[in-house]
Amino acid sequence: MDKIRMLRVFLRVGEAGGITAAANVLDCSVAYVSRVVSELEDDLHARLFDRSTRRIRLTEVGERYFHHCAQILADLDCADAEASDAAKEPTGLLRVHTIAGLGKAHLAACIVDYQRRFPKVEVDLTSSPTLPRLVEEQFDISVIAAKALPDSDYVSQVVATIHGVLVAAPSYLKMRPLLSEGDLAGHACAQLLVPTTSDGWLVLPTDRAPLLDAVSMRLKFTDPEAMRAALRAGAGIGVLPVYCAIDDLRVGMLVRVLPRLQLPPLNVYAVYPSRRYVRATIRTFVDFIKQELSARIASQDAELLLSCCTPAHSHHDDSNGTKAGTESDDGLKAA
Repeated sequence: MDKIRMLRVFLRVGEAGGITAAANVLDCSVAYVSRVVSELEDDLHARLFDRSTRRIRLTEVGERYFHHCAQILADLDCADAEASDAAKEPTGLLRVHTIAGLGKAHLAACIVDYQRRFPKVEVDLTSSPTLPRLVEEQFDISVIAAKALPDSDYVSQVVATIHGVLVAAPSYLKMRPLLSEGDLAGHACAQLLVPTTSDGWLVLPTDRAPLLDAVSMRLKFTDPEAMRAALRAGAGIGVLPVYCAIDDLRVGMLVRVLPRLQLPPLNVYAVYPSRRYVRATIRTFVDFIKQELSARIASQDAELLLSCCTPAHSHHDDSNGTKAGTESDDGLKAA
């Protein structure tokens, strides 16, 4: 017989002071309760009750065993309740991994808003350029941007889409103007490597593969902030995520080049170890960032799109791109 079930029957007999009374509380037969008590005593090789014709009472050994069992079952009930509540109410520690640029630009602020809504949740946020081994490295969830995820047993959801923008420093473009897509082959280009793959966020869409082959990638980065600093210093031309480039675009420290060029986007994935018995903390966090993170990213994308479509910007467009140093109505620079 299940030992936990035996202990619960034993406690009821001790509390009620008799087998018949315990059977009434448990809504079972007297014979069943009597058999359980006998089996438990046989299992322990100890007498737990002194029996008389009118009632039974705990022996000295039975008293000590009763108090131990009461504490054990109370702890077990508490653990069961906590585990069950974890599937219903967000509480406890959530260990989150993300990539550096996304964490700084958007995810950290999303976490603050999430904790306002769910104040019982603590969050540890760690950044690294690659998808970690979630179980071995003890992460509950990873929020990562990638072209696609490798095959694994992990569960993933697309929570947002990020776009890139082709940028360079005004000082670089002053020395080496870029007026058309065909000019790229003669320029120094920097590449942001994409998590989960060995290649990078390409300067151009894949349908321009012949041109890509001619582009020299002189610098490669796993950290978008490092690449941003290099481009500002005049390293050349490169694709940055909008969230990483937009502040410099607003003040003119970087400018857009070939703004009409459609660059391939990346998905933002929420990745977690299993779809069975998902904690409420993970479930609500994924649902929350699916709304908040995508809204933040979409807002910046809309600002950039507006800058590309204003009359001031369109006035300077030619068939392949725009002249370096022109400025749109909202203050974003375009090359």
